[in-house]
Amino acid sequence: MSSTTLPAPEGPTSPTISSRDHSDLAELGYEQQLHRKLGKFASFAAGFSFVSILTTIFQLFALGFSFGGPAFFFTWPLVFLGQFMVALNFAELAARYPISGAIYQWSRRMGGEIVGWFAGWFMIIAQIVTASAAAIALQVVLPSIWSGFQLVGDDPALTSPSGATNAVILGSVLLVMTTSINSIGVNWMARINSIGVTCEIVGVIALVLVFFTHAQRGPQVVLDTGAPGAESGYIWAWIVSGLMAAYVMVGFGSAGELAEETHNPRRVAPRTIRLALSASALGGGLMIVGALMAAPSLTDGNLATLGLPYVIDSILTSPWGTVLLVDVAIAVFICTLAIQTAATRLMFSMARDGRLPGSKLLCTVNPRTGTPIAPAVLIGLACIAVLAVNVGNAALFTTLTSVCIVLIYLAYLMVTVPLLVQRLKGWPNGGIAFDAEGNKLFTLGRLGVPVNLVAVLYGGLMVINLSWPRAEIFNPTGEFPLLQWAAPLTVLAVVIAGIACFPRGKTHPRPVNLGA
Repeated sequence: MSSTTLPAPEGPTSPTISSRDHSDLAELGYEQQLHRKLGKFASFAAGFSFVSILTTIFQLFALGFSFGGPAFFFTWPLVFLGQFMVALNFAELAARYPISGAIYQWSRRMGGEIVGWFAGWFMIIAQIVTASAAAIALQVVLPSIWSGFQLVGDDPALTSPSGATNAVILGSVLLVMTTSINSIGVNWMARINSIGVTCEIVGVIALVLVFFTHAQRGPQVVLDTGAPGAESGYIWAWIVSGLMAAYVMVGFGSAGELAEETHNPRRVAPRTIRLALSASALGGGLMIVGALMAAPSLTDGNLATLGLPYVIDSILTSPWGTVLLVDVAIAVFICTLAIQTAATRLMFSMARDGRLPGSKLLCTVNPRTGTPIAPAVLIGLACIAVLAVNVGNAALFTTLTSVCIVLIYLAYLMVTVPLLVQRLKGWPNGGIAFDAEGNKLFTLGRLGVPVNLVAVLYGGLMVINLSWPRAEIFNPTGEFPLLQWAAPLTVLAVVIAGIACFPRGKTHPRPVNLGA
């Protein structure tokens, strides 16, 4: 398609824009099957709720602090900068290829069918496990709000037999709810997600204000290395503490997954990818600093074991503490919903190309709801199956949720590495330069190669850091020595399973020219 300036229509959801969005999709080889209902805020909400700082920092603050002390804060801006380089590349791709199944679609257009297929395969597996990890977080929150949520036994701890079983029950109920919402239509999903994100943003702002108004010390606390800094080799402990930020700041590309349901995605998706990550990084950074400033003690061991709940409980008394916990529960809900939605669209996109077992069923879109119901149900069932692991072995479940982040970073690399290769060959080579409103597409221009190179280097280093066989991360109890090697072994298992499922001997129905 030649680069021509298009006149701006009357409104962001006008028939003219909708028709151009449909024709855009047709030129990429696909017909409009999903209902195009999402606006700017709904698109932003998809990425922001996947990251869900209120959920993830609530869960993982103790991990970072236990390894690096207060100075673990500095891993947060470093991970953000690395991920923002990745996000810039994703934004440029989202502007040119606004298709559901973003990671799969982008990687195959840059690296070929095999690279694209495995990138999509890695992301599907990772998103299923990540959704399970988000769902199980309800056990950390709900019994604290009301003891009646502890349906099994009386010990709510995730590592206890009753707590583990109850976590699976609560998580399964949540997944049934999110599966139902994903099946009844993107309109309902977007409304619920947008309301939830609004609640989460309000909760984050309120929590930051509470922390800063109850400060026990100044912001210079982030320079304190704490107890880990008293030992030799602190830098290695600090690097391990960076896993907390690495676990949190993923999923910002969800706006790309919903491109076929977004009005003018060539303009909206690139913006929301960058904004979702930036807003999450800002809010999360303020939460971490505020918690360190407001904590009653930095040395009594509670921050390293209890994390944010310890700080909140020491500051807020009922009913405000309960209100905040309710807000965290809402964040857990929308986080699980967003991850499952992204996984559903990715599975649909791959099945539509006939690249998965059972593709004919998985690519079927309900004409009334405009949603692919079969992938939503399959992913919901798979998440519940992963949850069940927690009953028999909580350590194994924790290890699985850690390893799945490695798969996400590998999938990201399977986009950024071939993209860098294509850039060195001259990509982008012309093509569409304007969106449906006549605005120029987002582009990195001359910064493309250096930004892409930094994204690749960062991604490679992070995969090594995430995969390193550390007993304190993968086998903290010392009971299962093999778990220490969980990351490389799991990646190997996923690759072997992927080879078994790869559609050998089948020509792709929509072949692409690399870098076109």
